Amino acid sequence: MYFFISKLSFIDLCNSSSAVPKMLMDLLSTQRTISLVACLTQVNLLLVIGATECLLLVLMAYDRYLAICLPLHYSVMMRWSICHRLSALIWVFSFIFIMLPLLLMPVALCYPNQINHFMCESLAVLHLSCDKNYIKELVIFSLSFITILLPFVLIIMSYVCIIISVLKIRSAGRAKAFSTCISHVTVVAMYFGTGMVAYMGPSPENSSNKGKYVAIFYVAIAPLLNPLIYSLNNTEVKKTFTKLILKCVMPL
Repeated sequence: MYFFISKLSFIDLCNSSSAVPKMLMDLLSTQRTISLVACLTQVNLLLVIGATECLLLVLMAYDRYLAICLPLHYSVMMRWSICHRLSALIWVFSFIFIMLPLLLMPVALCYPNQINHFMCESLAVLHLSCDKNYIKELVIFSLSFITILLPFVLIIMSYVCIIISVLKIRSAGRAKAFSTCISHVTVVAMYFGTGMVAYMGPSPENSSNKGKYVAIFYVAIAPLLNPLIYSLNNTEVKKTFTKLILKCVMPL
């Protein structure tokens, strides 16, 4: 579990680093511009990182499913070599799956080249296209279905199996089994909820600010909260944090 949490932390770091530094620079500047190359690079990075995080959360749900439902097989089915291969596979799959449609369907941008956003988000950049957008929006919706909705359904299915297995456990062990899943469920609800609103809801117009509010959550707020969510669910971290608070409140 902690192996995949470390991968999630790295992905969150990449996610926030791809947009937050430029956003902070724009907040302190009067000329909020970005080059075309940097904008397209940011779009590609955000899409690849977002797809990778969705697949990693599915992998973490599968890890919890094996640990709770098939504990005797866990050490064999999730040995280190398999964990490393699965982690590499989701990166390769996300890169190919996202980059291939972007290379096959280039976007010709028209002036005025201004977007109502704090970063180069795919749907916001798509509004600058000279061509009709409905085909490209359909492609984005299809990609979102495969990288957001389908993984979310797989996670729901895994937790249905987990709940069925936990209900068969004696009451003394149920709380311990559920406690290992609370952090993951919280992260899934935050990330997939905002992702579905951003990419699978009605297409926002240029004047709408909804896309910016949703994007700031999954780009900046969620990566900030994820370490806290997983840390505060750890017993040793809780004890250390409590001792630190008591030491500050009641110094010797």
